[in-house]
Amino acid sequence: MSANDFDSVDRDKGVDHFESADRFELRPVGRVSSPLTDRTGAPRQPDEDAPPATIRLDPEFATAAADLRPGMRVVLLTWLHAARRDTLAVHPRGDRARPATGVFATRSPDRPNPIGLHEVTITAVGDAGFDVAGLEAIDGTPIVDIKPVLGAIETR
Repeated sequence: MSANDFDSVDRDKGVDHFESADRFELRPVGRVSSPLTDRTGAPRQPDEDAPPATIRLDPEFATAAADLRPGMRVVLLTWLHAARRDTLAVHPRGDRARPATGVFATRSPDRPNPIGLHEVTITAVGDAGFDVAGLEAIDGTPIVDIKPVLGAIETR
């Protein structure tokens, strides 16, 4: 598909699930509470000593989180609000000695639509949210959705 083909997609056939090509609503279900306060001090990968973090849920979504349990692996979809949306290429790990790589081939938070995918382990669950290990997101990061890791769901 070329860039010109994108504009000719027949939206009536269900390809574009938004009302228009330039407007849709994305509401956070919660926010990250973390000791990480800026991108410079944040780990680049979850296995680089990401500190424990808490996911504070909007009370409206408490019922949606009722079956979350300690030990579960979940994927947090985040809106990386501190990302630069105009960046299309980066030097991997910020190393200028390495050639620039298109952001779609990297885990850089900088990208046109900065959605983060973070596989984490739930360590504790409370009334207002849950604690996780392995989250490399800074304080205040909006949580867009929470998905269980396939194969990690208890058999009911």
